[in-house]
Amino acid sequence: MREGCVLDRLAALGVDIVASLPCDRTQDLCALIPERFHAVNLTREEDGVGISAGLAMAGRRPVLHMQSSGLGNSLNAIMSLTVTFGLPLPILASWRGVYREAIPAQVPFNRAVPEVLEALGIPYTVIRDPEDEGLIDEVVCDAYDNMRPHVGLILPSFWEGADEACPLKQPPPPRARESALEYRRTFREPVMRRYDAIRVIAGVLNDEAVVANIGVPSKELYAARDRDLNFYMLGSYTQATPIGLGLAVGTDREVVVLDGDGSLLGTAALPVVAAEAPENLTIVCLDNGAFGSTGNQPTPASGLVDMELLARAAGIRRTCKVQDEEELKDAWESRGRGPTFIHAVLAPGNAPVGNIPLAPAEIRERFMRALRG
Repeated sequence: MREGCVLDRLAALGVDIVASLPCDRTQDLCALIPERFHAVNLTREEDGVGISAGLAMAGRRPVLHMQSSGLGNSLNAIMSLTVTFGLPLPILASWRGVYREAIPAQVPFNRAVPEVLEALGIPYTVIRDPEDEGLIDEVVCDAYDNMRPHVGLILPSFWEGADEACPLKQPPPPRARESALEYRRTFREPVMRRYDAIRVIAGVLNDEAVVANIGVPSKELYAARDRDLNFYMLGSYTQATPIGLGLAVGTDREVVVLDGDGSLLGTAALPVVAAEAPENLTIVCLDNGAFGSTGNQPTPASGLVDMELLARAAGIRRTCKVQDEEELKDAWESRGRGPTFIHAVLAPGNAPVGNIPLAPAEIRERFMRALRG
């Protein structure tokens, strides 16, 4: 069975986690992944980039599996996170749109994928036939040896002609259940700003690893309390919580994500957090109802979306809402085992803080060194 041989290769290369969003050309592979590896089931491909980054920094060896169309959804995260910070990311992409493709919508982007990857300087390897199976080793080894992304474009022809059929897939889990919610919250006019909340959290940190959202939140955390265990994001909108999830899955250390309402409204990571259910993960949603780093333009959370209720709907059971510093301190002290979602309701506004005087490689290296310690 070719799918089994591919997974054997990955295991021999030390791969221990596969983050995956399926393609119908790799159904049999998808059926076998959970039998061989810790499988993280994605709902959007770019979240796999952030999760893989967190896993890699925690010392794990993930592989990201997706349909090649998902590369289009992931390119900014790959360039602004994986490339910028020099992180390994082997991607096995089912290459659609070029071989016996019956779906017209698969053609326009996917036929241009090699040119797109070349323009961005992302290494890729085309895997056409069963004889090319060994090229999968090159994709994984190059990514980890050179700390960079490498895409294996696997044509559907690679899977053709296998002698053995894939074993019957496991039946789907039962879906019968009850869903009930008793929930009432009152939003007061905010008295805290984001920097106030960040200073409260920074003041009670011990040996937790912290991921700070892009832009001003990272700058404010640096100003409040710089630590080697702070991972400051410099780009990669929406990827703070995925990075934190990868770290929490990859290490026993407590992990804290300082995310924003705009970023969390743009990601599909919260259901994945609920499914993985890492007990060592706390997400602090710094909800100022605005895109603070770009001029405080309002988000849907400014007067419509309840971010705590959104987390509940995603399946996160331990949630709370805080609206002043004392409530935030109390929520931190009583948070227990996670995943925990603390919704901090804030007024918009940025503290007058400077840029972070650290290069991406320096942020990565000192963070990973502190994680190991």
